[in-house]
Amino acid sequence: MKNSYALAAVFIVMLALSCASQADSLPPINTGAQGVAIKGYDPVAYFTLGEPTEGSAEFEHTWNGARWRFASAEHLEMFKGNPEKYAPQYGGY
Repeated sequence: MKNSYALAAVFIVMLALSCASQADSLPPINTGAQGVAIKGYDPVAYFTLGEPTEGSAEFEHTWNGARWRFASAEHLEMFKGNPEKYAPQYGGY
């Protein structure tokens, strides 16, 4: 009986550790065939300008397996400082 409790305790601890490590990982980013996130639009512009704005390949940054484009160097730096703030929820799906 003691072995059953010990085995159950080990299973619960391993399950908890597995769930914690999955919670820390970021969701995959929805990209097109070229690997560009949100169809090349500037994610920061939604917050600063309040409207969709096309990004430029001149201001491009790779984060979380996707290429992100920005309308300006300022927006690029803002994104680099806090990408989770500007990236779409649930990877953009």
